[in-house]
Amino acid sequence: MLTERQLEVLLSVVYEFIESGEHVGSRTLSKRYLIGRSAATIRNEMADLEEMGYLMQPHTSSGRIPTTRAYRLFVDTVLERRRTREQVSSEWVDNLKAHRNGIEGALTSASELLTQLSHYVGVAAVTQLRQARLSKIDFIRVDTSNVLLLVVLEGGIVHHKIVNMPYDLSQDTLQDLARRINTMSGHEWGEVRAALQNYIMQELGRYAESCQKALIDLDRLLAGEHTTLFTGSLANLFNIPDFQDIGRFRALFSILEQEDGLVDLLRTCDTTDGIGVIIGEENDLPEMKNCAVVLSSSSSDGQKTTLGVIGPKRMNYEKVISVLDRVLKDLVGKADENEGDG
Repeated sequence: MLTERQLEVLLSVVYEFIESGEHVGSRTLSKRYLIGRSAATIRNEMADLEEMGYLMQPHTSSGRIPTTRAYRLFVDTVLERRRTREQVSSEWVDNLKAHRNGIEGALTSASELLTQLSHYVGVAAVTQLRQARLSKIDFIRVDTSNVLLLVVLEGGIVHHKIVNMPYDLSQDTLQDLARRINTMSGHEWGEVRAALQNYIMQELGRYAESCQKALIDLDRLLAGEHTTLFTGSLANLFNIPDFQDIGRFRALFSILEQEDGLVDLLRTCDTTDGIGVIIGEENDLPEMKNCAVVLSSSSSDGQKTTLGVIGPKRMNYEKVISVLDRVLKDLVGKADENEGDG
């Protein structure tokens, strides 16, 4: 258990390191944060905090920097106290409103907004918590053995996938199959699948095996939970001192460039509605040991909307948490308004 003075010293170290990125010494704390405390007293407390695993001293003559354990305590104090929501310009709010008829446009705007406001990397995702409702399907013949599958769900979310077929199907046959499926627009995928299964077996004859393959791929795409992800610009990473080390940059970039890996990361970190923060070694992925992920989620009407920011461990947690609160409120609030109008 930390004493009150140790807590003051520790939080001051974390705050100063987030602000400056420089190793923090006792004199800096005594002049800027703990006025009235002697540098010698602060130095002794810092030594004790280092032994307790909250601080580390990279070099003998340098000041201290926070460990993941220190960041965790700092973040918990931020989450416990009342937060003031970051103000978002009316232009961005109007942009979210304008795109709300298409969820992909809204989430694209939200991810870029988070990137602009946080100066890290913003992400946005929507996860279907119930069976998807179909709007439209198209099959486009690519060559003798591959078909491009385009699926539009209610709400405007679009999925696409190349399906390998055991037999060559003409574009006319593919269009006929798409027309049959699209007659059930607005129905849940489970209902569409059952009707389509009967149609394939009874009417498509020698094409049944090929269409069954497409049906299996459709089922994998639409059954159960599915997350659609949007990522803001990665340009900010080049301006963050923590990622000037090429190894750290490559590690984070390897996660961000692979959608499946990033979706898995968000699912791992995002366990409940509200704010979630995963810092450094708290994440099981070794590529994320020098990074932090802050997420905020809201679930309603069969889907979960998740907004997040990915950055260094030395991110401005207080600002990021405030930004996420505000942007998620605007995004979900606009969704509720539009649903109420319909």
